Amino acid sequence: DLNVLRHELAELKKDTSVTQQYQMDLLKDIEMIPAQVISNSVRQRDNLITINVGSNDGVEPEMGVISGTGVVGIVSKVTPHYALVLSVLNSRSSISCRLRGTEYFGYMKWNGGNPLQVSMDDVPRHAKPRIGDIVETNGFSSMFPPGIFLGRVAQIHNSEDGLAYSLEIQMSTDIAHVQNVCVLKYHMKEELDSLRKE
Repeated sequence: DLNVLRHELAELKKDTSVTQQYQMDLLKDIEMIPAQVISNSVRQRDNLITINVGSNDGVEPEMGVISGTGVVGIVSKVTPHYALVLSVLNSRSSISCRLRGTEYFGYMKWNGGNPLQVSMDDVPRHAKPRIGDIVETNGFSSMFPPGIFLGRVAQIHNSEDGLAYSLEIQMSTDIAHVQNVCVLKYHMKEELDSLRKE
């Protein structure tokens, strides 16, 4: 329910930031299933989250999961009343992303360690990333619409071959403390999946 997410976003930060307002506007036409986190891990290599909604609520594998501050993960398995979510803090997680305002894209991956930092590799040098740049979903994935907040560039490193940059991203969502989430029923998913199968 959109009103539930709006309420959660407002409660999360009474002083709603421009980015959160932008995210709310992006989601206004997307059906969402509100859920609560009932178990969560952040100290493993492959962290998982369990939420209290399942197939009886319309949840299916490969649906995106967000909080009021950004991306949380992707539904992996469902039962009638619960769903297992592949957290962004999982070695198998790879979220398609871009630098906001550009067409330069990459994949957000967690390399272990700090649960608030992920990386975005193979960013072209001519992208000219800067500390503080916003990183968001780019819409190439069928799980998330474009523009969902992921975090901000915290550090910029040269790639091993020196031909590109590797960016350290300070995540917008503290996965360790996330409690209320929404599963996205992103209707473009069916169309994109169908096209890709053909």
